[in-house]
Amino acid sequence: MQKGEGSEAQVTWEDQQNINKFGRLNNRFHELEDEIKVAKETNENLEDASNELILSDEDIVRFQIGEVFAHVPREEVESRLEKMKEDASKELERLEEEKESILAQMAELKKILYGKFKDSINLEED
Repeated sequence: MQKGEGSEAQVTWEDQQNINKFGRLNNRFHELEDEIKVAKETNENLEDASNELILSDEDIVRFQIGEVFAHVPREEVESRLEKMKEDASKELERLEEEKESILAQMAELKKILYGKFKDSINLEED
């Protein structure tokens, strides 16, 4: 702060801990956004695979297991795809819930920090 703008707020240990916590939450928020994007793509890919399987008239289909494609009976592939879609959907839901929790914690910390430091601190992203 420049001279004449008023008194600077003293940064206590607790304030510094709140600032650090906000930074960690902000980093995790960005990681979650990336993870959610990947989870959504996975859900879409599994749905596409399921739709392609419906259109297929083969009894034995190629199914990727790790790096290898194996010939697997259609019914087994259908059940595996359903399980994979269910797991991917649960993971996406878990990530969305964690993101909402982090946003709530960040909002609370913003309220506390802006309440004390007013314009002396910037917690917004550009």
